[in-house]
This record gives sequence, structure tokens and C-alpha cells, in this order.
Amino acid sequence: MTRAFELRHLLGLEGMAPGTITELLDLATRMKEIGERPLKKVPSLRGKTVCTLFVEASTRTRTSFEVAAKRLSADTMSLTATASSLTKGETLLDTAKNLEAMGPDIIILRHSAAGAPHFLSRHVRAAVVNAGDGRHEHPTQALLDLFTIRERLGRLAGLDVAIVGDIANSRVARSNIFALGAMGARVRVSGPGTMLPPGLEQLGVTVHRQIETAIEGADVVMMLRIQKERMGSDLFPSDREYFRRFGLTRERLRLARPNALVMHPGPINRGVEITADVADGPESVILDQVKNGVAVRMAVLYVLAQRSAGDSLPAVGDAS
Repeated sequence: MTRAFELRHLLGLEGMAPGTITELLDLATRMKEIGERPLKKVPSLRGKTVCTLFVEASTRTRTSFEVAAKRLSADTMSLTATASSLTKGETLLDTAKNLEAMGPDIIILRHSAAGAPHFLSRHVRAAVVNAGDGRHEHPTQALLDLFTIRERLGRLAGLDVAIVGDIANSRVARSNIFALGAMGARVRVSGPGTMLPPGLEQLGVTVHRQIETAIEGADVVMMLRIQKERMGSDLFPSDREYFRRFGLTRERLRLARPNALVMHPGPINRGVEITADVADGPESVILDQVKNGVAVRMAVLYVLAQRSAGDSLPAVGDAS
């Protein structure tokens, strides 16, 4: 069984053992304490270099990884598709090989092609972190979601979690289904029929055609962004119609358990996926997700760098 400190890469959560997930979440708790200090920095990754390579647009994830690396005192390199030779026809592998010649210890990759981080991990010496690959997985988003749920509700096992929206195109949904299931939560999914891929039940979830039945009695309601950049134009009639059938309103939220958590990976399409009063309401932990993302990504970077350093890094929490 692979434990957290034996991880070579973080490419996905499918098949990850509950004990490994728990170790990462526990370490993230310690990392979050660093972010609450007046001086939000420790020397744990001093001398290490972290490279972010984002071939697909991102704000929250890229910035979160960069903040995480800097809080651990790592040196950082940051590339986007528009600022790299990928726009000139260079292959991903050639770009990575050229980056590797500069000596990064960890490469964080976001790519529109599913499997791109897996491909990269087979061809570079650096540890590779999947920051989202096509419709496949987004492991650190799911980890921060689990962290936020556990922090607020005290557990994951036995909870009912409803994931609503564009399931077919959501790598966030896939990673959460894998991770929540591993940790003993019961997962329900709902969305337009055109956004529910076949075989979902084989992943251990229950499928609901109506949002009302999906969120009834749920402990957590996780809304997803409509990913128009990945879909055709005929999956639903209009934004207005989507909201009428699957938007999260205050009235619908009353079907969930009292004090149920409302989550969203962002960016939010207000008035389409969720109303403003719910997104900004007392049940919402959307900004907590963003804050916790830094702690979770600190934990991931620390674990991957720790292994490559032969367990010689400074202990977490040492003052800089």
C-alpha cells in the first residue's frame, strides 16, 4: 500500500488508499497553521525548484500552487502556453525536457489533453503534479474539497455528498468521486442527461435526473461550473433553462440537511449554476476551499520533495 511519503508523483486519486489520503489531509492541517502565522513562511523546500507549466488557462490553481511553493521557500518558475514555445509548435515533451535541463524538482502541469501528466511523468526525472488534465482528473482540487468538508463536519465517512452539474466534462467531479468513495462518503450526481456520461453507476455513485432528489438530505452540495469550452452547443437549450432545472437556489437548498455545506470549484457562473445569495450565504464554504487549497498544495509539494530528498528536508513548522 502506497503511503503519502512514498508518492513519486500525484497524477490522480483513482485507486488511492484511504490511509494515503488521510496522511495528506493531516499534513495539510499542519500546513494551514503556517498560513495563519504573522510570518507565513518556512524553509522546508529551500533549495528546491518548483515549475508550474499551465498549457490551459487558470487563475486559482496556478496562483495557489505558486503561493504554496513560496511559503515553503522553494524557488519557482512559471510558464503558460502563451508565454512558452508551445505556441511556436514545440511539443510538450520538448518543452518539459528543456525545463528539466534547468533542474526543477517538481513540475506542475495543467493540460487540455487527458493523460498529459502521466505521459510527462514517464519522460522526466522531476516529480509531476497533475493540476488538471482534460476531462480526466484534478486531484488537488478534490483533496482541498475533502479537507474543507472534514474541517467543517469533522468526518468524511458516512456523509451524503451531492455533485450537481456538468459531470461529463468535470475532472473535479471524477477526482471527488474517487476520493470521497475511498473515504466512505456516499456520492450522488445530478445534471442534464446530456451531461451525465454512461457508466457512472460503476464508479459507485447514484444518479439522479432531478436536482431536488439529489440534494434531499445531503450533507454537502457541490455545484460544478458549466464548461462551455469543452462542450458542444446543444447540451442544453440556454443558461436560463439550465438554471431553471439545475440551478441551486435558497428554496432548493432547504431540501438538504440543516447546515449543509455549499461548495463550488470556481469560477462561478452566478445566476446559472447558483444564486448569489446562496454562493455568498452562511452555508457557503467556497472561499474556504480557496484558502485551504494553499495548505493542501503545500502538503503535496512537501511530500513529493521529501521523497526526492531522501527524507532530509527540514521538518514542517520549523521557523525560517
